[in-house]
Amino acid sequence: MSWYQCDGNHNLILRLYIQPGAKHTESVGLHGDALKIKLSAPAVEGKANKALLKFLAERFQVPLRQVSLKQGAQSRYKIVEIYQPSMGIQVLLADDCLK
Repeated sequence: MSWYQCDGNHNLILRLYIQPGAKHTESVGLHGDALKIKLSAPAVEGKANKALLKFLAERFQVPLRQVSLKQGAQSRYKIVEIYQPSMGIQVLLADDCLK
């Protein structure tokens, strides 16, 4: 199973593994069947979730309202949907994460 898929409406669904409290926010590679993303925000009061959605919105160049957390609000494993992104998944691989 891949860490991403597209649905019939050209929406992107991402399977992510999140590491909050890191020095920098960046994608770092695969973690099982999920893409691992390090977040500089702590996992307190939803700060990491907000930082994740903002990071993805910036990477995919879409408004924040087009990025939705579907599952995993209180888990490291999350499923995020990006409604009709203007960029492809390669924007998450730009951190040289899959060497």
